[in-house]
Amino acid sequence: MNARITKATLLDESNEHHGKQVDLRIENGIITEIGTDLTPKNNEEELQFENLSVSPGWFDSSVSVGEPGFEERETIINALKVAGKSGFTAIAVNANSAPVIDNNASVAFLKNKAAGNAVNLHPIGALTKNAAGVDLAELYDMQQAGAVAFGDYQHAISNPNLIKIALQYAQGFDGLVLSFPQEDDLIIKGVANEGETAISLGLKGIPSLAEHIQVARDLYILEYTGGKLHIPTISTAQSVALIKEAKAKGLDVTCSVAIVNLFYTEAMLNEFDTRYKVLPPLRTETDRQALIAGIKDGTIDMVTSDHNPLDIELKKLEFDHAKFGTIAQEATWGALLTLVSEKRAVKLLTAAQERFTQVKSKIEIGQPANLSLFTTKGTTVFVKEHILSKSKNTAFLGAKLKGKVYGIISNNQFIAS
Repeated sequence: MNARITKATLLDESNEHHGKQVDLRIENGIITEIGTDLTPKNNEEELQFENLSVSPGWFDSSVSVGEPGFEERETIINALKVAGKSGFTAIAVNANSAPVIDNNASVAFLKNKAAGNAVNLHPIGALTKNAAGVDLAELYDMQQAGAVAFGDYQHAISNPNLIKIALQYAQGFDGLVLSFPQEDDLIIKGVANEGETAISLGLKGIPSLAEHIQVARDLYILEYTGGKLHIPTISTAQSVALIKEAKAKGLDVTCSVAIVNLFYTEAMLNEFDTRYKVLPPLRTETDRQALIAGIKDGTIDMVTSDHNPLDIELKKLEFDHAKFGTIAQEATWGALLTLVSEKRAVKLLTAAQERFTQVKSKIEIGQPANLSLFTTKGTTVFVKEHILSKSKNTAFLGAKLKGKVYGIISNNQFIAS
């Protein structure tokens, strides 16, 4: 594509024009000029939007795609379309399909299916075979096929020796190990945060202790083994404190938080609406404020949509029986912008790129254009018409959001929202 982006505030700390309004010229998908009032060329499209900002492309570190096996929930092609229209140029796809992504052939399937699209798909291979938590999967083979990390989505590894061996083994090829922060023996059949709200509603509780114990355990193991650990979707104040302490020790650990846990609390459960049944569960306002403090001070490295499309038969049930999960990509930018500044939001949405792929996305002359286009201005109420996913299980219906995504430029393509 040939295009000239005009009057855009550039947000990239590595660029000399950071925070300034510039024009960008893109020729055959490559950034060729950055400056003010660039002279138009005949063969280029002008991209101009109101109060436009441009940043390196956003990377969503936790996305569930139904295919293969659950195409009724979401297909790979539509998932990539949703991501692009939500401002993301890359997504890391969880290993929760059927069959589970636990070998090089299944990783290659995802990569091949997504080839040629504007949005880059990066598979997360299962850490254990069939995500059963018993035996390690073929980690090295999956990495060679294109897997960027290894974790069992929303399945805790109960055996500490498995995490120990995984961290030791993955060091041989600089692999990133994910460990879901939950001790299953402490939650039994819990469906909501353990506390006054769950008690008053008669719901079985998921104690925050179940998260703290698992996080503390994994950090102790990491300190012993070395290696690279990522803890996805933390939800409690104590988890923030534990990870902050681990980073102060110099441990190679990162963590993420799901946008729904930043935006809502357990108070949303009073109507037994299963759209708010997520894992980890919505916690207290004290936890939410600690998470917000964590994304502001850098303890929490990245924000994810934790996008999990589920068909109506899995959500339109009694609260105890409904499946955990919400779709959130379409609302992530607008929700995050209500909590932090534009620059901090960009940092939180781009940090996963380097952690998961070892390549830092930059806006730089001579480099392929990998850009997210957006504005911080204006507010909207999220309604059904904003849902782009095949499934409709979103917790954000009725939420007041800030700003707007205009689209992305990636892989020599422009996708407009």
